Amino acid sequence: MYRKACASGMQLIRRSVPTSRCLATSSSSSSSSQNQEQQQQPPPALRPRANAMTDEIIRVDHAGELGADRIYAGQMAILGNGPMGKTIEHMWEQEKCHRKQFEQLIQQHRVRPTIMTPIWNVAAFALGAGTALLGEKAAMACTVAVETVIVEHYNDQLRQIMESPNPDKELLETITKFRDEEQEHHDTGIDCGAEQAPFYKAMTEVIKFGCKTAIAISKKI
Repeated sequence: MYRKACASGMQLIRRSVPTSRCLATSSSSSSSSQNQEQQQQPPPALRPRANAMTDEIIRVDHAGELGADRIYAGQMAILGNGPMGKTIEHMWEQEKCHRKQFEQLIQQHRVRPTIMTPIWNVAAFALGAGTALLGEKAAMACTVAVETVIVEHYNDQLRQIMESPNPDKELLETITKFRDEEQEHHDTGIDCGAEQAPFYKAMTEVIKFGCKTAIAISKKI
């Protein structure tokens, strides 16, 4: 039953989600041509150095989207050829777009990435692959836990930006869009049976704690 609900949920997502600004994953042939176009494009124009708040937001969100990308990569490595493959791939493609956007913002605002990047890269892939080895529902439980923290984190940042003297409208728009897509990933995980995973409560609490710890560390170093 949960697979039927999951498939139905994914159909709704595909109908409701607007076309992403990142289109590099529509097909292998289009990916190749787009990569050639990207190589010909000049690097993003530099902007004035970010203030302390923007610097912290871009650094931690870049780290978070890198982690999300690697989690779904780990899930795809284990479950990519199974019934959940298309669902995970859909979410992964959006995370790739999120990561790409924050990589551009890192360059434009000349923000220093967290020094923990290599560790988050490996740890996130291991988390995605490890929970996927426990089964599809466990992988979805991981998705629900991670996306719960990310949505809360993005909401906190949106409040921060809106309360600042000179809100960065582009950053506000970007985070709002990504927050909505992360919420869709959370809901997809629920629809795909996350709550039926063994030890769901304990597993998700541990993952949430790890995500919050990673966010706190990435803010500062």
